[in-house]
Amino acid sequence: MPRPYPREFRDDVVRVARNRDDGVTIEQIATDFGVHPMTLHKWMRQADIDEGARPGKSTSESGELSEARRRIKLLEQENEVLRRAAAYLSQANPPGKALPARKRPRRRQNPCRGDLPVLKLARQPYYR
Repeated sequence: MPRPYPREFRDDVVRVARNRDDGVTIEQIATDFGVHPMTLHKWMRQADIDEGARPGKSTSESGELSEARRRIKLLEQENEVLRRAAAYLSQANPPGKALPARKRPRRRQNPCRGDLPVLKLARQPYYR
């Protein structure tokens, strides 16, 4: 993507295009400055909006709006992270999901016999 032209350059080209002599077209001015004619038309239209000659969003309003949208997007992402963290942490110790009461098996005979059904694990991977 090409870099945008500097603001001073745009203002100078628009000023020259508005103060042009009779017989000089906008296309000629655009080629003299090395920009596309439609680009110059767009710059002139935006300059009219900025000066209040045409209805529309000015450059400053557009900048504020894009900055506000960027800030809103960032805040929504932060809220989503907090929401997910709260959901994750609330599952860590949910009420009513306590392990069932059971008798403690004799550890010498089979140390994992009572733990495997509670943890829902198979015996074979436990002993590997």
